[in-house]
Amino acid sequence: MPDLVPFTEVTSLFDDFEHTAWRLESRRSYDSDRQTEEYRAFFKGQPVEEDLTDPYYVARRQQADEGKRFERVRVVDQPPTEGQRYLLHRARFNIAAGEDIRHLTRTTAERIGLPEQDFWLFDSRVLIIMHFDESDRMLGVERTEDPARVVEACQIRDAAWHHAVRHADFHPGG
Repeated sequence: MPDLVPFTEVTSLFDDFEHTAWRLESRRSYDSDRQTEEYRAFFKGQPVEEDLTDPYYVARRQQADEGKRFERVRVVDQPPTEGQRYLLHRARFNIAAGEDIRHLTRTTAERIGLPEQDFWLFDSRVLIIMHFDESDRMLGVERTEDPARVVEACQIRDAAWHHAVRHADFHPGG
């Protein structure tokens, strides 16, 4: 396994990127989501709202206003897993903050050869590969600017983006 650092060591990239922050989300679930009260409330059928004045959302809106793009493609099973249903619900908050979120069915992702590896790509030059254990708990991240790995991530991004469907038009079925 590569040398991993805590995710907190790369969070400055979310403020410092110049043009694009792009994410591939391929996991069926995230332990960090399951640990939240919001997650539990959502599955109890309770109303779940987000404070869009939270600094995270304010920063995303400001970046969008500056012309920066914050994008992600989520791979979704058919039918969606519990974790994916939660993320489909949460997408509206990220979109309200200026993100462009698109989705791919897992069948399409497999057909076009996408990896089952979550990552962030900043300005097509910095790659943050996220590592998880079998319980969907993040172990840490690997940061690289290796040109070959960055180019590969750019190709993955381009293929995923080409085939992905905007959130508003996505109907996961099942």
